Amino acid sequence: MLRGRFTAMSDHSADDIVFADRTEAGRKLAARLVALLGDTPAERMVVCGLPRGGVVVAHEVARALNAPLDVLLVRKLGVPWHPELAFGAIAEGGLRVLDPEVIRLTGLDASTIDAVERAEWAELERRARVFRGDRPPLDLTGHTAIIVDDGLATGSTARVACEAARARHARSVIVAVPVAPVDAPERLADAADRFICLATPVNFFGVGRWYRDFRAPEDDDVRALLDSAPAG
Repeated sequence: MLRGRFTAMSDHSADDIVFADRTEAGRKLAARLVALLGDTPAERMVVCGLPRGGVVVAHEVARALNAPLDVLLVRKLGVPWHPELAFGAIAEGGLRVLDPEVIRLTGLDASTIDAVERAEWAELERRARVFRGDRPPLDLTGHTAIIVDDGLATGSTARVACEAARARHARSVIVAVPVAPVDAPERLADAADRFICLATPVNFFGVGRWYRDFRAPEDDDVRALLDSAPAG
């Protein structure tokens, strides 16, 4: 069952769109969100970037909407011999989702899953210290949480991010990304209230394919973007 006004807003379905980098993708995504949400008071929205790459995109969105920016700390659980393939994800607050189909197809056993999860929880806690320091997470109670990433592949990370936002009492949850597979709306239909995407190519083959520069930002870059974001 679709939540609320769940829609996939896609400008392109062709396989030839490529973003220069995450900043360009963020500006284009921001323009779409301003057109869709421009009448919503900024104080009712919080932009939640998924670190690290998603924060670069989210920074442009927060600037355009004049909305506050925070990180929503999530970690993909990647198949050890194919890290880009997620078999699940975790999020702050102790949330965890698994993809049974990926686990079945890859033959992952319980001990391997447990080892990957322990390592990712440690990294999530480290990032919380680095990105926020002593600052608490922004309050999402009664707000629209706009969850932004640099792209969506399996949907596991976005799904657990939606759960984390709802656990923090967000009034509604929007997932916004520059690029995702053509079936992404179905993957998130029961998790997000709205899905907004600039491009849904049929021949997807991973997020990085759709960027000329897909180098990962450093921790210091993410912290600087968070520090320079509007207060809302």
